[in-house]
Amino acid sequence: MIQNSEGRNKKQEYIILLVLGTLIALGPFSIDAYLPGFESIAQDFNTTISQIGLTLTSYFIGISLGQLAYGPIMDKFGRKKPLLIGLVIYLLSAISCMYSPNLEWLIVSRFFLAVGAAGGMVAAKAIVRDIFPVHEVAGAISVLMLIMGGAPIIAPTVGSFIIESFGWKMIFLFLAIFSGLMIISVTKFLPESIVPDRMVDLKPKQVAIKYFGILTHPKFSNFAFSGSFAIGAMFAYISDAPKLFMGNYDLSQKEFGILFGLNAGGLILGSQINRLFLRKYSTLQITLFNSVVLVILSSLFLINSIFEFGFIPTVVILFLILFLLGFQNPNTTALSLEPFEKKAGRASALIGSLKMILGAFTSFIISLFHTSSSLPLAVILLSCLLISSLLLFHFSKKEKKVTV
Repeated sequence: MIQNSEGRNKKQEYIILLVLGTLIALGPFSIDAYLPGFESIAQDFNTTISQIGLTLTSYFIGISLGQLAYGPIMDKFGRKKPLLIGLVIYLLSAISCMYSPNLEWLIVSRFFLAVGAAGGMVAAKAIVRDIFPVHEVAGAISVLMLIMGGAPIIAPTVGSFIIESFGWKMIFLFLAIFSGLMIISVTKFLPESIVPDRMVDLKPKQVAIKYFGILTHPKFSNFAFSGSFAIGAMFAYISDAPKLFMGNYDLSQKEFGILFGLNAGGLILGSQINRLFLRKYSTLQITLFNSVVLVILSSLFLINSIFEFGFIPTVVILFLILFLLGFQNPNTTALSLEPFEKKAGRASALIGSLKMILGAFTSFIISLFHTSSSLPLAVILLSCLLISSLLLFHFSKKEKKVTV
């Protein structure tokens, strides 16, 4: 087992966080890396790009259900063995994607690729909760966000290079090799972080009851849903950004890639500055303050969308929103995990699943609007961030009453 915080040196902590950050980045990297190949895949399978979009749908379903499955399994058998099995599933699925003879095969293979990736997403957050004291969890998750945040910047560039040089199938060979290296890293550098609890019941009914118990915990429900709505806002932006900037503002693919990377950099920057603020302020104080600023910014973005003030205000406001979301994601995750020392696997799984469901939902809603205007995005951003803020203040108000 991993020693507690006092028994580890900083080098050991950073090695552990590097491995965990790479694991949690595997999910989003698997989405962004193959996006540049949609046109090539459609041509090879003699279908439309919109039909290729079904491979994204199956991936979102797989990563949501997969996280829910890993939660109780990791509480029962420990973190490491299920994680390694998930990485093997990922590796085999990547090879299956590579050799897909038709679209249907690729859709199913992407589902299992997501199931494999889900193991890393659950394990990373659960292990952080296992080995770090409560007051250090948000800071540790911020480090994971630094690594994870690089995925949307690096993945499309890597994907484009591989597709242009070797074809879209080589993307999945790259992912298979990458997961093979992760299997080696986990085996070598990641000790088991808990004593497996053989009393955990894996019967579907009992699993559902336990998840319902976690979901209805006041602290979990407020912070998990608050964080999920914040993530929903981010996914809405990611889904609408190409249409907004290339359709409305006529940016080239290269210009859009640079702008998208800069905004992703804002998200990473926010997650790292968050670590500095945590030395002086509590996780809840930072999260509450940021939620108010996010509502103000999204309101300004709505006004900007109605009166069309132009490209610069749009870019600046979106950058600031993403910058502050870099604070919210690790902080709401840490706060929602706080009550669950022995159920960290299931709690982590439920958080991840909720975020992916909200993210997929907002992505679907924004896709229904066939316009390059930023107005639909502005309405979704304000709605999500307002609900997120109301949940945070609702919990804070209840806590004050209990304290009094």
